[in-house]
Amino acid sequence: MSRPEFIEKIPPILRNKFVFAGLAFVVWILVFDDSNLVSRISKSRELSKLEQQREHYIKEIDTLQKRLEELKGDEKALEKFAREQYLMKKDNEEIFLVEEED
Repeated sequence: MSRPEFIEKIPPILRNKFVFAGLAFVVWILVFDDSNLVSRISKSRELSKLEQQREHYIKEIDTLQKRLEELKGDEKALEKFAREQYLMKKDNEEIFLVEEED
């Protein structure tokens, strides 16, 4: 029984059923599996981005905690903060907002 012509063109190493099964397994893992190569790379990028965001927010939390301690300890700083951020005023004062044009 002779082999078809297209099979004869395949290199002998690839005609081995174990090599073929191994290659099919590797292709399956790299392309079709749930944790394929493309999704692993994208998840790795997303993880590094999230770690950078985490570091940023940790620094921001530290800064805000220092600011909070400063405001808790100094009544004048607390009053200044309330006036600037929330436009609070005393009963006998008026507030004028000046907007700068760019």
